[in-house]
Amino acid sequence: MPKTILQKAWAETHNENLKDGSFFSAFIETEIPLIFIKLIKLEKHQIGFSINEIVQLGNQIEFSNLSSTTVQNWVKRDVKELIGPPQLGKKYTIDQVATLFIVEDLKACLDFDSIRKTLRLIFNNPTDRSDDVVGPLHFYRAYAAVFEKLHRCRPNVNMPLYAQIEQYVQEGAREQVELLKDVKDEQKDIVMNVLLTTTFTVFAAYYQTLTQKYVTATIFLQGL
Repeated sequence: MPKTILQKAWAETHNENLKDGSFFSAFIETEIPLIFIKLIKLEKHQIGFSINEIVQLGNQIEFSNLSSTTVQNWVKRDVKELIGPPQLGKKYTIDQVATLFIVEDLKACLDFDSIRKTLRLIFNNPTDRSDDVVGPLHFYRAYAAVFEKLHRCRPNVNMPLYAQIEQYVQEGAREQVELLKDVKDEQKDIVMNVLLTTTFTVFAAYYQTLTQKYVTATIFLQGL
């Protein structure tokens, strides 16, 4: 059953985090988040997300830190033209949610003007996904796959680590672009560059989070 599989994966991840001795390991929840349970029970035609549900789901993503106020500001002002109005009554579609998660990733490095300009290169009318170069959900899945490739990479002692990461990201991005069969050849470079941009901003978010973690630990240990 999907719920059982998800519970097992969640428990295994929790156990691994406890083993690493990390500063925040004691705060990791062992119970599966309710938003996951709700998703498992949904029928395909019912999938729609309220602002609160978007926040709950988004905060299960590593390095994300969403709030209802933040998402409200985004959909009403900052990236309104990329998201559009709720399309399932008062709820947002999975593509709208994916766009918000992509914005969250890009915010690690880019301002809203740059985000809008970048995503307009591949996403068009949010109420008609047929004119997108690639849909938001497919794009989000593509750079998630790039990270899966990175997890399987083997270190090369003859190459600096930063160069290896860049090489693997480029290779992974290229593979994902080639899998997008509906993307025209003249558009592939654009998708590739946006994919690289988004992937590297996630790396930036990781190092920002890591830096903050050590700052917090240092201040705590010094009793400041």
